Amino acid sequence: MTQAISSKEVVILEEGSVTLPLGFKAGGMHCGIKRKKLDLGYIVSDVPAIAAGVYTTNIFQAAPLLVTQESIAKENKIQAILVNSGNANACTGEQGLNDAFEMQKEFASELGIQSHLVGVTSTGVIGELLPMGKIKTGIKQILMNEYENEENFKNSILTTDTCMKQIAVQVKIDGKTVSIGGTAKGSGMIHPNMATMLGFVTTDANVAHDDLLYALKDVTNQTFNMITVDGDTSTNDMVLVMANGLVANNQLTKEHPDWGLFVDGLKIVCESLAKKIARDGEGATKLIEVQVNGAYSQNEARAVGKSIISSNLVKTAIYGTDPNWGRIVTAAGYSGVPIEPSLLDVSLGQYKVFEKGLPCPIVEGQVKEYLQQENIKILVELNQGDYHATAWGCDLTYDYVKINASYRT
Repeated sequence: MTQAISSKEVVILEEGSVTLPLGFKAGGMHCGIKRKKLDLGYIVSDVPAIAAGVYTTNIFQAAPLLVTQESIAKENKIQAILVNSGNANACTGEQGLNDAFEMQKEFASELGIQSHLVGVTSTGVIGELLPMGKIKTGIKQILMNEYENEENFKNSILTTDTCMKQIAVQVKIDGKTVSIGGTAKGSGMIHPNMATMLGFVTTDANVAHDDLLYALKDVTNQTFNMITVDGDTSTNDMVLVMANGLVANNQLTKEHPDWGLFVDGLKIVCESLAKKIARDGEGATKLIEVQVNGAYSQNEARAVGKSIISSNLVKTAIYGTDPNWGRIVTAAGYSGVPIEPSLLDVSLGQYKVFEKGLPCPIVEGQVKEYLQQENIKILVELNQGDYHATAWGCDLTYDYVKINASYRT
């Protein structure tokens, strides 16, 4: 599958992942944090890689995030990432911080590299100490050939997810093929406020650190920050990008003639992962896309989109195939954006349900039939400016309550 961007070509590989770029390997195993499922995974680069990250805005940042941020700050590089699932190591005080450093130290020792070149992250239940005996035993075994498997890594990071999320793209930089691969997890505690999940992106491009961080933040605002499942921002969310430079292209900066193509590739990876997370929302049956056009500014377009996609009343109406445009208009109205009601148009798919501030006559059965589809599009025309934004989410179902009512048991 290919997609043309800026008159050049980005090759999209839906089955690609973090091991497509040169010099990356990944794996995972069961070390005993969870009862049976894989729960300890890694990504390793052959050489230290330029690293950039974005992190949760939740004030209760989990210990691994603090350790990883401190490590990257030393020289803007890491060479490996170690991930555990089943236990978030969040709200665990000084002991949790010591455990995160211990994970880092142990894995670095197995790799024969300096500790600060290892990023660590955790996901799972909040407020419980890590079973460090099991984790340390797992770390001593995890690099064995039987565990070096990309599928193992993708499975090892999951919690309530029902599927793995992956994609890769390839672009031509300086005439050389550069790969960008991504894997993510996320299903619950998802809200558009930073990264809202765990995301891992690798590339074999040679990229300057400051420009890579700039690109990641900008792309995150357009993708991961524009999804929601349940309105909760986790303590452990992060997105990390590793660029090991093994393609040996001329260093990418914002001044490089192929910079825009690289950023487009990064955006495709992040947007795909974000949409897959939204569709895999706990108990979800539908992916909802809200497209907002005609705003005075980019921020206003995003604010309206986020407000609508975050509305529980909108989400339940979509689940119930109820063409209740009033809930959409209401969510736009409390977005904080100065909307002119008499200019507002709303459509559900091809069906216009609200025009210039007034309801439109519809054949309700036709609209209900459209709402039975798996992918639902809500189009909002503000008719006030030239800016637009897109947000993604899912419907809210009975199963969401069931899953979260018994999460710890």
